[in-house]
Amino acid sequence: MRFWPKTLFGQILLVMLSGLFLANAAGIWLVLNDRARQVYAFRTEYVAQHMASSLNVLCETPDAFRLRLLSVLSDPVNRVELGGEWLTPEAETPDTRHFESLVRAMLHKTVRMQVVSIKYARVPINQNADTWEALADGALKMVTLQGQLTDGTVVTFHSSRMGNALIREPWRIVGWLALVALAAALLSIWAVRRLTKPLSVFAAASEGLAKNLHQPALPETGPAEVAHLARTFNSMQSAIKLYLSARSQMLAGISHDLRLPITRVRLRLEKLQDPSQNAAIEHDLEEMENLIADTLAFLRAGSSAEASVKLHFMDLLEGVIEDMEALGAQITVSGHSRAVMIGCPQALRRCLGNLLDNALRYGGVQIDVDVQAQAGMIIVSIADHGDGIAEADLERVFEPYVRLETSRSRHTGGSGLGLAIARAIARAHGGDILLSNRAEGGLRVVVQLPL
Repeated sequence: MRFWPKTLFGQILLVMLSGLFLANAAGIWLVLNDRARQVYAFRTEYVAQHMASSLNVLCETPDAFRLRLLSVLSDPVNRVELGGEWLTPEAETPDTRHFESLVRAMLHKTVRMQVVSIKYARVPINQNADTWEALADGALKMVTLQGQLTDGTVVTFHSSRMGNALIREPWRIVGWLALVALAAALLSIWAVRRLTKPLSVFAAASEGLAKNLHQPALPETGPAEVAHLARTFNSMQSAIKLYLSARSQMLAGISHDLRLPITRVRLRLEKLQDPSQNAAIEHDLEEMENLIADTLAFLRAGSSAEASVKLHFMDLLEGVIEDMEALGAQITVSGHSRAVMIGCPQALRRCLGNLLDNALRYGGVQIDVDVQAQAGMIIVSIADHGDGIAEADLERVFEPYVRLETSRSRHTGGSGLGLAIARAIARAHGGDILLSNRAEGGLRVVVQLPL
């Protein structure tokens, strides 16, 4: 299956053109074979008629005039000989029986007669010869027949007009059928392209749906099945928009309802006179508020109301790096790209900020960042110099609220949502985030975003 096309268009087209080629090849073979059989039948009847007529004339011609008549009856491919011995015929075949019956049917008198042989013979090609002799391989069917006249004279006929050629110019038929095949192939290409084009449109629309839920609806035109599929896709898009809108309203309500009691607790806290208790409760409230904020941010990731705009990714990354350096990080940047991408700036800043913050918090102040643009993707590699994490946990850390005690200290803070939020934002932009341990120690985070 090495050469089997990967696309549906290529597979359908290959099957159709293969079938068309085989059908035309079979058609050409049937036409030429049928033509060959007709030519052979016509030539056989012609030779049989010529020999029967010659026998009829020779039987009615006096012996003194027969030698003069031979010059009229003979030609380069039909030789008539008078006299000689009665030959021993070769093995009887259906061809010899059929040919003898044809000759006898056209005789005026019943005479002794035998078909000596019908066989192939190789003869040189003669470009000046008649149509029947211009064969590609020089193969002709030779027939030898003997008849005995009323006075006992033996007449021997040798004819090579029973050629087994298909036609003199077979390429005319082949060319005509090839032209028909070409026209059918072009029509097939157009038809298959027209039938499979909606699939590419649906694929592009499905891919774009994750990036822009407000993209224009698909046109509900074309064949009934395609129009029905377009209507279904548009209904799905509307339902998702409605669901996300309702979820945004619900999140806004939850955010308000959760923060309101926290505010009331803070107001009541001011009335307490115990400073140590006040500080402990204030710390718990602050942690609760941060957890609520992170949870809401995770739930909103990928469905932000922020508009997508064209932006220079390198400029955005440099801004995030400056903020991290202000917190004490020492970041070394390698690689550079002036590529332009479409995305939500604030969401991307949060994604990169979360990753750099994790590297600073768990891997030390030294962070290496590499930026490359290749194959339509912007690839950012963030490497820290910490202890890394277990291979089995490389995917688990993306789950909400997951914290790895063995490699990520619980006392350093955080809600366990930073990586989950970062990956959700990357995937909302059509990209992804992958983790791997470095051979020299530390964790490598690779961010892939489409340009």
